[in-house]
Amino acid sequence: MTRSFLGALPSRKGAFLPEDDTVHETTRPRLGDRIMAAVNRDPRTAPHGTRNDALLAVVLAVAAVCAGLFIDDGRRPDALGWTLLLAAHVPLVWRRRRPLLVLAAMVALIAPYHALDNNHAAPTLVTYVALYTVAVTGRPLRTVLTGAVVLSVSLTVMLTVNAHRALELLQTSGWIIAVLFCGIDVRYYRQYVASIVERAVRAERTREEEARRRVAEERLRIARDLHDLLAHSITLIGVQTSVAAHVLAADPERLDREAVAKSLDDIADTCRTARGELRTTLEVLREHEHGLSDTRGPLPGLDGLPDLVAAARLSGARVEQDLRIRSDPPPAVGAAAYRIVQEALTNAVRHAGPEPAVRLRLYDEPGALRVSVTDDGTGPTPGNTPGFGLVGMRERARSVGGTLDAGPRPDGGFEVTAALPLTMGEGTV
Repeated sequence: MTRSFLGALPSRKGAFLPEDDTVHETTRPRLGDRIMAAVNRDPRTAPHGTRNDALLAVVLAVAAVCAGLFIDDGRRPDALGWTLLLAAHVPLVWRRRRPLLVLAAMVALIAPYHALDNNHAAPTLVTYVALYTVAVTGRPLRTVLTGAVVLSVSLTVMLTVNAHRALELLQTSGWIIAVLFCGIDVRYYRQYVASIVERAVRAERTREEEARRRVAEERLRIARDLHDLLAHSITLIGVQTSVAAHVLAADPERLDREAVAKSLDDIADTCRTARGELRTTLEVLREHEHGLSDTRGPLPGLDGLPDLVAAARLSGARVEQDLRIRSDPPPAVGAAAYRIVQEALTNAVRHAGPEPAVRLRLYDEPGALRVSVTDDGTGPTPGNTPGFGLVGMRERARSVGGTLDAGPRPDGGFEVTAALPLTMGEGTV
């Protein structure tokens, strides 16, 4: 049994902690990871930025005081010099929000400090930090112009104080340029990291949208399959049950036992067929749920049309078929034609009245498979609740790049016609 790492530590009363106490140990990021995270992060969005800048201002102020006391670079600051020097560190607290304004305030305080010939090394660090902030948060052109202005102001002030000091400042201006270019480089690096993160997020979002689209398409396909299967089977069972009930109630004294037995056998066969197709659909669903397979199972094809015609005839429809297929269509096209015929025959049996005359025509022509199912019935009655049959048939046709028309015929009855391309293009399923 795995024990908690605090399981053997004594408590404040001297007893040992129970071994089953669960302690979750969190792993802190390493120092290098924290440093790289700070470098990659935009300083304007960093947490606790104002507090950290206030601490930085205090540290730099202490370093400036030490430099003013112990480094011999000009005279030691007097009271006014110390005031200007320490006041120049105060704007550093807001350097992330207003970098240019902070730099301007700092120059306004440091310029008279240098003009009084105070220790010139003391404010160096705070000046570099302000310049780096401008470079890392602004555009390169603005950074270059800002650096030029700062150098110009510094040289002008130093020329008024000491020409020799101005020459030394010009010689050491490379440090200022290095700080500015370091900030520009860090800014470009952060933009590069941000672009990588953005592309990764966009790619992940695209993958999620594609997964949602596939799930929606699969749900729609399953809904169509279940509708076609259940609507067809339930309609046949209802018609066959009505036939059996009619035989039983027509003449009880002269009961046609063979007709009743045949109707019941037809009902049993329909139930077995529906159960088998439903089991196949559920097995495919379970495979998708457990990630075992991406197969959709065997698709129904045109070879199953005679069974659909036979089932419709058992339900009382007078079906006339004309099948002229010279070539094998793609499996998806054959499955779409099968489901369209299945739904059209189901609607004819359900809505066309008793013993409707149905004509099924299926033939191929250059580039397309033509499907036509007509009946002489009255069609759906106005009081019936509209279902999903016509919608499903149109979706079947569109799924393979085809078209479907359905509606009443001018001379009575109902007609369903579909044109399904024999060559499936990209984007068809």
